[in-house]
Amino acid sequence: MRMYEVGRLCVKIAGRDAKGKCVIVDIVDKNSVLIDGQVRRRKCNIKHLEPLNETVKIKKNASHSDVVKALDAMGIKVVDTKKREAKAKPGRARASKKKPETAEPAEKETAKKKKEKKK
Repeated sequence: MRMYEVGRLCVKIAGRDAKGKCVIVDIVDKNSVLIDGQVRRRKCNIKHLEPLNETVKIKKNASHSDVVKALDAMGIKVVDTKKREAKAKPGRARASKKKPETAEPAEKETAKKKKEKKK
């Protein structure tokens, strides 16, 4: 009996998924396996797993739904989390630049205008 085999029930002991029960779905190499269950489906170092005595009958590279069904049969509940929809980030209302009020240019006095003023 090998300690790490496909279908072996384990407990994750390191990382953010620690204390979650999982099943070995595939053996990647001598130091890492693919796990799924109460943890995110991902490659994991075998040093981060604590194998349990129980095994589950699943195929190599079984889908997430197959793993959930097998764990439900053993009485282990798996909660599926769904991705939240991305909300629009609130934009900062910027003040519009106001153009400075400029005085109208003064009219140049020509010789004709000077004569009109005198009259």
